[in-house]
Amino acid sequence: QVQLVESGGGLVQAGDSLRLSCAASGRTFSNYNMGWFRQAPGKEREFVGGISVGATNYADSVKGRFTISRDNAKNTVYLQMNSLQPEDTAVYYCAASTSYRGTYYLREKRFFDYWGQGTQVTVSS
Repeated sequence: QVQLVESGGGLVQAGDSLRLSCAASGRTFSNYNMGWFRQAPGKEREFVGGISVGATNYADSVKGRFTISRDNAKNTVYLQMNSLQPEDTAVYYCAASTSYRGTYYLREKRFFDYWGQGTQVTVSS
């Protein structure tokens, strides 16, 4: 069982930055694929970015603005979000995959078996 706890969301203005954190339980965190997804009102949950053991992958909509990193000593994955825009407004979810490894499995929800509770990010214009 893996527990994920997100933090760092909030209300910011367009152009601002935020850093989300996701603290995970689990002895082998360093082997997990970790992903960030978001869900805006009335929309499906969509892929934002993910990190495997050695690589990252991003949605086109955030590429160049968002950066994912992980600190295996702290069992934590981060989502640094720069140049935020109103269309980035959503609930952001952290996800962990203990079964699938590698960047091929990062982009789709079905390959993740644990989810956090989500943290709200609101960007005003």
